[in-house]
Amino acid sequence: MSPDPQRTPLYDRHVEAGAQMVEFGGWSMPLQYTSMREEHLAVRNDCGVFDVSHMGEVHLTGPGALEALERAVTNRVADLAPGQARYTLICDEAGGIIDDALVYRPAEDIFTVVVNAGPRPKDVAHLREVIGGACDMVDITDQVALVAVQGPRALELLQPMASIELAPIGYYHFAEGELNGLKATFSRTGYTGEDGFELFVDSENAVAVWDAVVSAGARPCGLGARDTLRLEAGMRLSGQDIDETTNPLEAGLGWAVKLDKGDFVGREVLLRVKADGPARAFIGLLPEGRAIARHGNAITDAGAPAGEVTSGTYGFTVGRAVATGYVDAGHRQSESYQVVVRDQPVNAQRVPLPFYRRPRD
Repeated sequence: MSPDPQRTPLYDRHVEAGAQMVEFGGWSMPLQYTSMREEHLAVRNDCGVFDVSHMGEVHLTGPGALEALERAVTNRVADLAPGQARYTLICDEAGGIIDDALVYRPAEDIFTVVVNAGPRPKDVAHLREVIGGACDMVDITDQVALVAVQGPRALELLQPMASIELAPIGYYHFAEGELNGLKATFSRTGYTGEDGFELFVDSENAVAVWDAVVSAGARPCGLGARDTLRLEAGMRLSGQDIDETTNPLEAGLGWAVKLDKGDFVGREVLLRVKADGPARAFIGLLPEGRAIARHGNAITDAGAPAGEVTSGTYGFTVGRAVATGYVDAGHRQSESYQVVVRDQPVNAQRVPLPFYRRPRD
């Protein structure tokens, strides 16, 4: 861990609970409290709670906010209704992915962009450059804590403490209310593949909110389980699955790019990528046996170099190893590959993403 990683308002709670702390994105964060498996399965079967206060929040206000934001991100923002959120990408001029983000629209001329911890400095600098003086822009990360309550019992656990009805909040929608008398924004989003809510609260109220959720029965979970959960759900990890060397179309995120919405940073390059076809494809793989493919492992196709693994783990819900990676366009039609683990080729079946999809009522 570097000498001075930043600490979230919940740092002391994690240390008191015996969490294994690691540096992530410049922050000291809990990797696990007990085991990744126990925490992973708690989220799949019951309810878990994550401290995600390391995420960044940028606030845009003013009549020019909408037009400026449309230029800065790939997805369409104009049709967002107040109380709605949307996944998007922030690209550079070459079409490379600086970061992925969520855009929230609390009111007509007010937007909050939630970005990842590591790329936050680049995100903020990029947004400032693109937006210029078109609207007011403030990085409010230090003022906001973010607590993610995830799992099939999340609604049942939170509702008795909430001042508003949570069930009517749709997926990728949010509403303002209170939790045990403390102001909170309840966002029905997440990064685990399960139902749940992310709670935006004032930093000074983070401990009280965390304690209330844990006391109600949510299991504290660390970054380890967050990673295994998101990988089973087929979600990309910024800086690992996607970065400035990848573009949204090859990353399988073309649905978050609206090339017909007007000009935005990276659009001209992405138009050419769409016309020519992506040079690579992002795929899901099921390695055989007990081998766990890891970031950077080579992917081969009948012995020929084909690509590289970006993420790999043991999927505790699906009960086997899972991995994702990029293969060159010339190998994208294959149904089976090999991943090279500890210098040994391991057969791997190509499968559609996600590896896991939660049951629907």
